[in-house]
Amino acid sequence: MADFKTHISTSTMLGIGYGIGAYFLWDVPAQHCIVAAGLCSVAGMLPDLDSNSGVPVRETLCFISVLIPALMIPRFRALGMTPESMVLASFVIYVAMRFGVGAIFKKYTKHRGMWHSIPAAAIAGLVTFIVSLSPEMGIRLFKSWAVVMGFLCHLVLDEIWSVDLYGKKIRLKKSFGTALKFFSKSAWGNFSTYTKLAILILIVISDPHVMTFFNAQPLNLEITEGATEWVGDLIPIVPEDPDVQMR
Repeated sequence: MADFKTHISTSTMLGIGYGIGAYFLWDVPAQHCIVAAGLCSVAGMLPDLDSNSGVPVRETLCFISVLIPALMIPRFRALGMTPESMVLASFVIYVAMRFGVGAIFKKYTKHRGMWHSIPAAAIAGLVTFIVSLSPEMGIRLFKSWAVVMGFLCHLVLDEIWSVDLYGKKIRLKKSFGTALKFFSKSAWGNFSTYTKLAILILIVISDPHVMTFFNAQPLNLEITEGATEWVGDLIPIVPEDPDVQMR
């Protein structure tokens, strides 16, 4: 399979291309392009959270433990939290991600199991959508797709490295087909993955209503419509009033 350096360098280049393309082709603000490029880069390491290798897991957990609290700042503000509360919440999230998530993956996942799959990439994208709060639906989807792309980039590289091209004949290794998949041989792994996927979809749908319940700033409730526009136009970031520049 592809090594750590190959994964991180490829996803980083993909993220840079994604950010540059969005900036010049769709006029996405530069700060969002930079964040999306970084998310795509880090997402290229996410599938290896189920690995027993120390370096990928340790480096990935460090990155996401810092990134998630940073991405949560707009939500903290929307909830009316004080700076002190934001610092405390960020610390709690960091500890939970750095140590709790690592322990869970080490105990309950198997390398090249369902965490190496297409629905797992969707899970990573949905988590990013939930974390990256923004009044603009297009910006949230833009960042979410960056993570999905980085995640899928890792899976594609694993499949490419599962083909032996150096012998007299092209040979498929035993690992071929274990990355880009929708199901695994584990019934429990399949059930667990798709259950998480369904729960995250419900959270995405209910997110605006939950924020409204907590008297937060109003959000775009038309999630389905925004997602449909994304599929058609790739990056629908034009605000309702064309004369208003997005921030």
